[in-house]
Amino acid sequence: MIREITFVKSSPSVETCPEESLPEYAFVGRSNVGKSSLINYLAGQKKLAKTSSKPGLTQLINHFIVDNSWYMVDLPGYGYAKVSKSKRREFSVILSNYLQKRKTLICLFVLIDCRHAPLANDLDFMRWLGENRIPFAICFTKTDKLSSSALNKAVSLYKNTLLKEWESLPPVFLSSTTQNRGKEELLDYITSLNESIGHQS
Repeated sequence: MIREITFVKSSPSVETCPEESLPEYAFVGRSNVGKSSLINYLAGQKKLAKTSSKPGLTQLINHFIVDNSWYMVDLPGYGYAKVSKSKRREFSVILSNYLQKRKTLICLFVLIDCRHAPLANDLDFMRWLGENRIPFAICFTKTDKLSSSALNKAVSLYKNTLLKEWESLPPVFLSSTTQNRGKEELLDYITSLNESIGHQS
């Protein structure tokens, strides 16, 4: 459980991010995947991360410090439909630079809307993560929108699609901010990773 979380800063580039002193766990996904809602849910706050129906709201690297022990990072997304090409390129540079250069990034959580079949830009993005050896986990969002059988089918389809290219799958989590699902599992996983690197959270 998170006892205290505080916004630290928004950074337009990896070079202006906070000093690399604590483990970082970042969240990313396509627009409208529910990223800000998930961050707020994990934090136990309603307005920590800005939520909006307008795609592309997160345009900076946002750092939040958790229990003075680790950083939760809200990253610019990818796959926008309603922002300019120049903005998409700008976000892409910000995102790729952070992921490739940030030495204290322990795990990236890639958020996937469980209602959609595997999408090319999600699969391309995860392929790029693998090629660049960036550790990540998959978190399916909005699981309350599907019946349990439909959800199982959707997750199985995704896993089978990935296994066509991947020898093994990354960790997979299921979340729903309305059904209080996934919070404990995600935070326990972060705690276990902190412990595995000898960091007490």
